[in-house]
Amino acid sequence: MSENTGLLDLAVEAALMAGGMLLERVGHGAELEITSKSTPTDLVSEADTASERAIRELLVKRRPADGFLGEEGAGAEGSSGLTWVVDPLDGTVNFLFGIPHWCVSVAVRDEHGTLAGAVYDPNRDELFTAHRDGPAKCLGPDGTVELSLDAAAGAAAGQGGDLATAMVATGLAYDAEVRAAQAAVLAELAPRVRDIRRFGSAALDLTWTAMGRYDAYFERTVKPWDIAAGALVCERAGLIVRELSAEAHLPWGILVAPPVLIDQVAEIVG
Repeated sequence: MSENTGLLDLAVEAALMAGGMLLERVGHGAELEITSKSTPTDLVSEADTASERAIRELLVKRRPADGFLGEEGAGAEGSSGLTWVVDPLDGTVNFLFGIPHWCVSVAVRDEHGTLAGAVYDPNRDELFTAHRDGPAKCLGPDGTVELSLDAAAGAAAGQGGDLATAMVATGLAYDAEVRAAQAAVLAELAPRVRDIRRFGSAALDLTWTAMGRYDAYFERTVKPWDIAAGALVCERAGLIVRELSAEAHLPWGILVAPPVLIDQVAEIVG
């Protein structure tokens, strides 16, 4: 077994463990302790911090020399050259409002980028995985599917390169000024594509693009823990992952699309 495979196995174990714990909390009812972070609309709950705490405890036990970077503030320098990048609950607002669209993202990276990553969607029991030397996969209720441009079930635009038939996913920032700038981009994009979706989980948006449920995805203000695992899944599925440079009121971001679509979408959103 290669080191990357072993790292992926640990990422999967952590994501499944945390996802199961969060699903249990949903069954017990609404979260009682809710606070905000960057803005009043940027919510965090005890579920987020409990999930991150459980993941970190597992990783420290198995790989004590590795670093850790978590969305909810946990961080530690390691001595191994590897750092785990974790979003313990991606889609917190959905989780708190009872919308079944959230996930757990666990990735590990070295100086060159992400080595392995897992994104687990407990609501659909879908597990997306990839490591640097292997294929992207989705393990779901119907079995395991290897993700690729040829296998993507819904990627009509991805196959034909027709922007007008593309289903595009995106996300919106918490800051009102940034949202206003994003709205202007969406106003330009909307008439030129099939439709636009905004479901509220960057990690799932990435993996759903790799799955072919979307033809392209872009978002500003994403953080490393939002995209570390999902971007690797997209890369290993054959998609192009491109950075969006910051400009005016639009912060840094990410764009993912098939080779035949990437430049067309970038011309509008980049």
